[in-house]
Amino acid sequence: MRAVIGLLAIAAVTATGLVGLQPAEKAAAAEPDDYCVGQCHDILPPGNNGNATLTDILAHQLLGTRPRHAADQLKPYDQLATGYQGLTNAQLGTFFNNADFGVPANQIESTIKPRADVTIVRDKKIGMPHITGTTRSGTEFGAGYAAAQDRLWLMDLFRHLGRGQLSGFAGGAPGNRQLEQGFYTQIPYTEEDLQRQIDNIAQSGPRGVQALQDVRDYVDGINAYLTRSVNTRTFPGEYVLTGHADAITNWNDIKPFQPTDMVAIASVVGGLFGAGGGGEVQSALVKLAAQNRYGPAVGDQVWQSFRMQNDPEAVTTAHQPFPYGASPAQPQGVAMPDEGSVTPERLVYDEVGGKGLAATRNVPKNLQPLKGIFDDGVLPRNLLSKTHGMSNALAVSGEHTDTGNPVAVWGPQTGYFAPQLLMLQELNGPGLRARGVAFAGVSMYVQLGRGVDYSWSATSAGQDITDTYAVELCEPGGQPATKQSTSYLFHGECVPMERLERKNAWKPTVADGTATGSYTLVMWRTKYGLVQSRATVGGKFVAYTVLRSTYLHEVDSILGFQEFNDPSAIRSGADFQRAADKIGYAFNWFYADADDIAYFNSGANPLRPAAVDPNLPTWGRAAYEWQGWNADGNTAPYLPFAQHPQAINQDYLISWNNKQAPGFTAGSFGFGAVHRGDLLDDRVRALVQAGNVSRAALTRAMSEAAVADLRASHVVPQLLRVIDTAPVTEPALAATVQALRAWVQSGSLRKETSAGSKTYAHAAAIRILDAWWPILVRAEFEGALGTELYTELTRAIQVDESPSDRHGAAPHKGSSFQYGWWSYVDKDVRKLLGDPVPGAAPVSFCGGGDLAQCRQALLDTLRTAAATPATQVYPGDADCAAGNQWCADTIVHRAMGGITQDKMSWQNRPTYQQVVQFPTRRR
Repeated sequence: MRAVIGLLAIAAVTATGLVGLQPAEKAAAAEPDDYCVGQCHDILPPGNNGNATLTDILAHQLLGTRPRHAADQLKPYDQLATGYQGLTNAQLGTFFNNADFGVPANQIESTIKPRADVTIVRDKKIGMPHITGTTRSGTEFGAGYAAAQDRLWLMDLFRHLGRGQLSGFAGGAPGNRQLEQGFYTQIPYTEEDLQRQIDNIAQSGPRGVQALQDVRDYVDGINAYLTRSVNTRTFPGEYVLTGHADAITNWNDIKPFQPTDMVAIASVVGGLFGAGGGGEVQSALVKLAAQNRYGPAVGDQVWQSFRMQNDPEAVTTAHQPFPYGASPAQPQGVAMPDEGSVTPERLVYDEVGGKGLAATRNVPKNLQPLKGIFDDGVLPRNLLSKTHGMSNALAVSGEHTDTGNPVAVWGPQTGYFAPQLLMLQELNGPGLRARGVAFAGVSMYVQLGRGVDYSWSATSAGQDITDTYAVELCEPGGQPATKQSTSYLFHGECVPMERLERKNAWKPTVADGTATGSYTLVMWRTKYGLVQSRATVGGKFVAYTVLRSTYLHEVDSILGFQEFNDPSAIRSGADFQRAADKIGYAFNWFYADADDIAYFNSGANPLRPAAVDPNLPTWGRAAYEWQGWNADGNTAPYLPFAQHPQAINQDYLISWNNKQAPGFTAGSFGFGAVHRGDLLDDRVRALVQAGNVSRAALTRAMSEAAVADLRASHVVPQLLRVIDTAPVTEPALAATVQALRAWVQSGSLRKETSAGSKTYAHAAAIRILDAWWPILVRAEFEGALGTELYTELTRAIQVDESPSDRHGAAPHKGSSFQYGWWSYVDKDVRKLLGDPVPGAAPVSFCGGGDLAQCRQALLDTLRTAAATPATQVYPGDADCAAGNQWCADTIVHRAMGGITQDKMSWQNRPTYQQVVQFPTRRR
């Protein structure tokens, strides 16, 4: 213990004034008008404080302590998974924070004035900043100052990631390199690109001018805190661990922030949650494989049945149709690759060293306990490449609630990190009045939360705002093109591609073990977007490029967020819809006040020529470009407001990243008859039919869906129908079938037997299904589809996404059942049973279309699954021992700094969540 105390003492020499500015006063902040009067709640685990000094990190690694407010929202969030049954309105405060404006005088923890025109009050319970400015400039300055207090290190990581410079900044660990490579293929911007986006906003009108000034004031606030933290040696300890500061001399090379950093960070956030489409080459490979297997006509029908671009059985958010994006009957301009010709574009050049661990590291003695904590990188390597959860929303119109006022339970499902990507704040100043969350580094406005008398939220929509073009390659001198040519035909002229590159060099840091190394990332840019792969089409060499409508327009959406925060701009659901229409990213937006609920799907949705098929790559030629598209600046007149999916005062609204409306085609595979949105739709529809829906009742519906297994609730009953067509005579197998049946009849929940038991009720049935699903899908489909087609389909959409998730996205992430083959299994089995199945494939797969053979295949794979030991189903990892079912499902907050968090029980729900019901409103 003396050694531990000594280490902390050494670190403390470098950290004075650890709590920031001293309290200026202890008076309560002025209470703003608030029409929620105790009926608004929210929560954001693990905690709002995401900064840690070197002393804090050492103490955490050695003693297990954490900075104040780093984990105080984790426990109540976690406990809802077992505490929701019997939940009443009065008990909501047990699991959520009170989300009223302001801080009562007896709940003030600190008050500071970083500038004369702004006050930042933090409350005792969760330590979130309540920012009140006497001027708008002061309010934004305070927002930047508070953001840096809570997330400075994370903001610095994201501004470097957005520029493709993560490894050069934070070290060449494998995770850092993999992550920056993934982002660089989507957002390879030059500094001129970043500045041009700022200039464009400033020229867009009065709100654009105001937005630019808000950004400048916000950046000034960040830099004011950065300067103070350096002067007082209270900057995040990760700067020392990655070689950007010296713990003894206080040398540092921490760079001030600038407005272009906000564009880089916004690009990262948009890439994570606001994009959609762009998978046309993989879709084409599936179609080619289907035609190889079944012939052109039937193969095309099989491809369409798996693509499910407009499945009539899919659950939708808006109940009225909004047609958009359907494939034409006779498509033109399709650029199908020649078989076997597609090769991914090379990204990494001139790689030198850096692939192994450094042989030695000269780590100061006092920092030895921190050696190796970033060996895999400072950010999760699969942050972009794997799914993150996306979000859900439930809202019921006042006609069906207990008080006649709408009820909403909603929030973004942005994944679980330490510190969290989102941060809580309250803004109160001229033209700004909101409480909620924003992404760290772009929190000049509340992005999701509540206003004076309204609340709003969003889910990722993923509709098709990205298209793939085949640009014909050429050589400027007229020589024959090759597959590696770097010029292409644009409107009949051979023009050069633009080479975008980012050089990165790194050296070993205190906290990782990578060797010194360097490489250059290279992307080629055309008028039709970024080169992703190369191929031949009809023998011609082409580059497949990806054009996203929001590319070069990452910050345009700031105008919509600005209006969300302005009480004078939002006084109704219709006002909110008009503001949401200013957001170019693909999101579903939701709104509630005392009278109305509203929904609007935002996105710069391209208007394609009628003959263009958005599900397949298209020739890069003038005839097939987006209507009105201007290649200089990537602008176009996009889908008009009235044609976006939307609703006001529909009986209820649900969204879990499902299909937006009948006729509105999805941008990817998998939006079919079974979707996790059904877990919400079934429950909310039942509540509406019963009437008198309360906040607690809607929260219970969300919470039960959050621990439900979609496969068990919506697909296993159909599989049991097949098995039940004859008696199961084998005793052990009959017991297995009965175990599955009992679990389904009990609600198909993955829920602890009691709070803290770390054991599931129906644990055996859960283990069996986790083992059964992947081998069931293979047995049902691969033989009929053939290996080539089955493989291409699994590349287009993963087979499974269970909580432990060894087969799809990633383990321990919470979010589950968004992507998988549940609709394919469901439709195939129901068709085999003789049910009417709209949108079914033209052929049957299970058992080759023979019911008895299908049943036998189900029983054979079920027998295998039942015999699979838990240690194989849950093989163990760095966080869990092999065979520990509950632990395999748990949520692990992925560390992005020196502070880690405790595991939580699995629950499939928003990361930040609101529960709201406004009893009154402005008139």
